[in-house]
Amino acid sequence: MTTIVMKFGGTSVATPEKILGVAKRAIREKEQGKRVVIVVSAMGKTTDTLLGLASDISQEPSKREMDMLLATGEQVTISLLAMALKKLGHDALSFTGWQAGIETESVPRNARIETIHTKRLEDALELGFFCVVAGFQGVDRSGNITTLGRGGSDTTAVALAAALEAEKCEIYTDVDGVYTSDPRYVTGARKLKQISYDEMLELANLGAGVLHPRAVEFAKNNLVPLSVRASYSDEPGTIIQEVITVEKNLIVRGVAFEPGIARITVSYSKPFNGSLANIFTKLAEHLIDVDIIVQSISDEFPPSVSFSIKEDSLDDAKRVLADAREHIGFTAVNVETDLAKVSIVGSGMVSNPGVAARMFDILRAQDVPVKMVSTSEIKISVVVPSSMMKLSANALHDAYGLTPATVQ
Repeated sequence: MTTIVMKFGGTSVATPEKILGVAKRAIREKEQGKRVVIVVSAMGKTTDTLLGLASDISQEPSKREMDMLLATGEQVTISLLAMALKKLGHDALSFTGWQAGIETESVPRNARIETIHTKRLEDALELGFFCVVAGFQGVDRSGNITTLGRGGSDTTAVALAAALEAEKCEIYTDVDGVYTSDPRYVTGARKLKQISYDEMLELANLGAGVLHPRAVEFAKNNLVPLSVRASYSDEPGTIIQEVITVEKNLIVRGVAFEPGIARITVSYSKPFNGSLANIFTKLAEHLIDVDIIVQSISDEFPPSVSFSIKEDSLDDAKRVLADAREHIGFTAVNVETDLAKVSIVGSGMVSNPGVAARMFDILRAQDVPVKMVSTSEIKISVVVPSSMMKLSANALHDAYGLTPATVQ
């Protein structure tokens, strides 16, 4: 018998009625002769409620205790779903992350899965049980409960699918697939039938919220076929796999965007070879993620380096730079906020010259100032004013033929 992993997000299990609906969907898969593992998130806004309770107690709660607290949300869901399956006449067992054998590194609030001991799940599946597993959580080697950070339930599902050598992993959510862009902001955005791991990984990293990048990376590294589908319908979703077989004519397959970006420029009185290492080592030591980096050195102007970060990391970054000013050796720090990142993604870009030139022409025609640029083989990202993010995304989406009227 083949194994399938089904993952349901918080909105899909927000009420007892929806949990019963999930149980019925899972039963249909089992009736087709499959062994079924179900991974679930906390119900609805449960995690937000737990965070609120913690803030009522302390503004700086222990990260270890936050993991202990947040892990309870999924535990409620797994027990209720197991009850629903039993009510409908099927054997089911619920498993917390540690009961399912998910072992992680010792990093509170953002742990990575290191290994999964599958024997307990395998034994239950062999006996014909549904295995209902709490997403988002695991246990470290010291026995501490850990959580996997934002999107952790997706990562749990994909990791289990890889460990159990599942036929596929289906991610059920409140959208019916992966779109060429966010349809809430981009007119004409449409669902893709297929997308490659690399393209999906870029889109996820660049702001598309359908899947967490860590889950896509896990799927790519283990060649786990992914399907993103709506929990409210039986329509097929988007298949994410190594090689796509449809819509190959699209050079650009998606437009992603992300607000809340800041640009920091660090200036020097004279060039210093160790400046870059000193800056980014200090930021890394404080777990501050840096994105686009641009260095400027010339005979006419003082040297400088600019980099982009998320605005919610800005205060920490400024504090780290100020504390390390003598070590880094800079003369000034300038900050620009209220920026956004807009990106185009497509594996066809690598073999089609002129994609970047066209992107800049499109933005120029809309009078959009480009603050920073970053490229890879399959993506181009620009930093623009937040006020022009939606305009930029719509213009690029139309110009690269992603609207239904222009797709062949």
